[in-house]
Amino acid sequence: MAQAVELARTWDARVTLIRAIASEFGTNLLPEVYSEVAQRVFVPLLDPDFAFVPIATEFEPAEFSAAYEAADRLTRRFEDVTPVELSVAIRSDSRIIRVLRLIVGFGQQELAAMSLAGGRHALSASRIKALENGATASVEEADECGGLFDQLMTTRPFGDPPAGWRSKISKPDSEDGWSTVRRLASAGVPYDVFLHQRHYGGAFRQLLDSTSSRRGDILEAAVEAVFQERAIPYVRVQSGMQPLVRERFGIQVSPAPDFVVHDATNHPRAFVECKLANDGGTARDKAARFRALRVEATRLGGVPVFAVLSGLGWRRTGDALGPVVQATDGRVFTLRTVTELPSVFPLSSLAGTAT
Repeated sequence: MAQAVELARTWDARVTLIRAIASEFGTNLLPEVYSEVAQRVFVPLLDPDFAFVPIATEFEPAEFSAAYEAADRLTRRFEDVTPVELSVAIRSDSRIIRVLRLIVGFGQQELAAMSLAGGRHALSASRIKALENGATASVEEADECGGLFDQLMTTRPFGDPPAGWRSKISKPDSEDGWSTVRRLASAGVPYDVFLHQRHYGGAFRQLLDSTSSRRGDILEAAVEAVFQERAIPYVRVQSGMQPLVRERFGIQVSPAPDFVVHDATNHPRAFVECKLANDGGTARDKAARFRALRVEATRLGGVPVFAVLSGLGWRRTGDALGPVVQATDGRVFTLRTVTELPSVFPLSSLAGTAT
């Protein structure tokens, strides 16, 4: 069966063969059969995406170097680091907050949580991000940040860590507080220390975490480009659109699929769901989403479900990709094959009908 699916001449023929699996094999064998089909037919179409990272302005070396140079200059190479001196420096150039935040080793959300807990002039994570990108800091905001950084570097406000743990301040560039910062700012960071910090965080790890939604958007953008080129009528379901799709299409599953393809009478004709998974556990968890969409599609009269996948996690076939193949009857696409979507029924019958 797996070989027959692999050799099918068209996507529709492939779908027909996969739909027949349930009736040709016993229930106990089905997971193994779908896994084998997934391994032979779809895994070879998964291209790794680990060789590329998004371009994000705030992570570019030139942007960070400019902020660091300002922090170095405005604090006299981290000599002027009392709360008042830090506040004055931040008011002069708020971009230095990013540098100070990375010295203490906190994320924007974590720094915001400290600010909110302090009961002073609370700063949200979004406001901290804006300040790091150059927004003008008020006196109160600058005072708040200066006080937070001083507290973290001098008083260790969280107390002693539990056994087997260490404070975020206990790292090579801040082990002894500002004195360590000054020493490394003047003498430089040994390459082994630099590599150790990369080992802790992973090269590009923060960038990848901060831009995960953009990586996911690659799939949705590719699908949308195909639909627009072939004039296939669709709705790309964005955040907050659940009431709209419920009213317009009668879709009750929440969240709604990423794309609802429809006909001129607003009847849903296909669901398209895009999923990125770079590890097997994540892929396994996301496979449940396709089962839920299949249940909803069946309730609506048998609307076909399409999957557009990316990431090495989908190479896990037994409980990840195999179940997706089952839930979609093999309508599984990758960035390499996404342009073939319009060749599959019912999308092929809707091409050219968008107004």
